[in-house]
Amino acid sequence: MSRYLDSVCKLCRREGEKLFLKGRRCNGPKCAFERRSYPPGQHGQTPPRRGRENNYRRQLRAKQKVKRTYGVFEKQFRNYYFRAARQSGIAGENLVSFLERRLDNVVYRLGFATSRNQARQLVKHNHFTVNGKRVNIPSYIVQVGDVVAPRERSRNLAVILEALEYSQHRGAPEWLDVDPEKAEGRVQGPPVVEQISTDLETQLIIELYSR
Repeated sequence: MSRYLDSVCKLCRREGEKLFLKGRRCNGPKCAFERRSYPPGQHGQTPPRRGRENNYRRQLRAKQKVKRTYGVFEKQFRNYYFRAARQSGIAGENLVSFLERRLDNVVYRLGFATSRNQARQLVKHNHFTVNGKRVNIPSYIVQVGDVVAPRERSRNLAVILEALEYSQHRGAPEWLDVDPEKAEGRVQGPPVVEQISTDLETQLIIELYSR
């Protein structure tokens, strides 16, 4: 399985905004985007050429931003788009629903991890259950009514306890219900685009794949 092995801070710099890919570090003084907010590479500080804004460029950047935010690769992202387009409703909202309901994203949204990368690693290492059954597939799509929680032996892991403390100020979206006493979260309903803090230009993505 392919993996991105370069610095994830370069991805934020390329998109021109913080994607919060490294959790706690992104809010501290060591954030690479704060120190070098220009794109990576030898031409990163070169002023862009004048000219009309290219529509394809805007569409591509919108797609790359969403891919990098959720940590998926091109083939997987394209499959999500085709599944979203086949479903009834608005394709852009269906696409966001698939991405938000990935198990690694749900673990991150519930506050059990400080970043999606960390959540993905915890899921792969068998630290989480869905409805009491162990699931180690980060791309697993949760359904309404599912209960996501750390395994009994994993609830006192330092990394999870630190993440819960760190993410208190962030809160969970309305479509997730968190029970801090039981250390679990329930999927209350489908994700709503308006409830997501990240600005996602889904219409540009649909236009790109519809070319």
